[in-house]
Amino acid sequence: MDAIHSRSSDGPCAGRHFNYSNGEPDLVSAIITKLTGKLAEDYAREKLFEPLGITDWHWEREPEGLSIGDGMLTLLPRDMAKIGYLYLRHGQWEGKQLLPPGWADVLSHSLVTMHASYDPNQSYSNFMWVFPDKHVFMATGLHGQLISVFPDLDVVAVTTAREYVRFSTLIGRVTAAVKSASALPPDPNAAELLANAIKDAAIERPTAVGPTPELASAISGRTYKFPDNDLGLKSLTLFLTGPNPHLEYELSLKNPPHSSAIYDAPIGLDGLFRKGSPTLVGINPGHIPALKGTWLNGQTFEIDSEGLGQGRKTRYRFSFDGAKLHFHLTAEQAQDMSLDGEQGDLR
Repeated sequence: MDAIHSRSSDGPCAGRHFNYSNGEPDLVSAIITKLTGKLAEDYAREKLFEPLGITDWHWEREPEGLSIGDGMLTLLPRDMAKIGYLYLRHGQWEGKQLLPPGWADVLSHSLVTMHASYDPNQSYSNFMWVFPDKHVFMATGLHGQLISVFPDLDVVAVTTAREYVRFSTLIGRVTAAVKSASALPPDPNAAELLANAIKDAAIERPTAVGPTPELASAISGRTYKFPDNDLGLKSLTLFLTGPNPHLEYELSLKNPPHSSAIYDAPIGLDGLFRKGSPTLVGINPGHIPALKGTWLNGQTFEIDSEGLGQGRKTRYRFSFDGAKLHFHLTAEQAQDMSLDGEQGDLR
């Protein structure tokens, strides 16, 4: 949700250029801290989250300690909808004006709306993507996480898809789903179908797991160390035979220099995910990992990881050969990486 633009000296409406950039909202975060003496997160808690009843979120920070301005705020879908509803109601919530008057009227900001160079029907205003011809605007996040506001329909639509959603498709389908300007009579059958579909989607079904080879006992608890690499992985240890299977790994940190941190993530060996604690660095910083693993054959173990809250999937494959380990990582929207390690002491 970030952009920066410039104007030429030929007049207030001439020579405008649109450039999508993270710099502007990061600067806004720093300005909020400068003026209020509070992190943007703390200021948002006081002025926005608490009045909206938002109590569960995760907001990452810059190495300098400031709240990241261009994104990395994780919210529950219901709380995303609250923010959309706040915009739908012109910045008012339960009779109180939480946003400056006019700020939420994104569609009316014609003089400050910048048109995206790649789509003349798509604009940008007040950190929102705007679709003037559809009379819709939206806040966009990673991997299809959207807050879409339809003022003409009095509708807010929230998605948390793993993949990016085509905006035109989403707008068209939400618009087509509206059947009447007034409330339709209750439909118990439809309500039951929806409830059952939601209940079914909430049930995790186990995937198949391979048999556990003798090698599992031999490598369980053994630490493998790695040379310097772009992933920052220094060592890892798999614990696969005890009552609490888990992966322990050490990652290099940029701040402070030459430091590292050790993380621990549980692994489901029954075809079901186990949820871990948030990570701060690595291939998916800030995500809450959920892991499950299976043996593909007598020498190869594979872990599937879901980044809860960010919708990212990562697959780790471990191939063992005596004291050596070949580690291969496949992550969405990132390059595959392979590392070779050997058994050694963690310290």
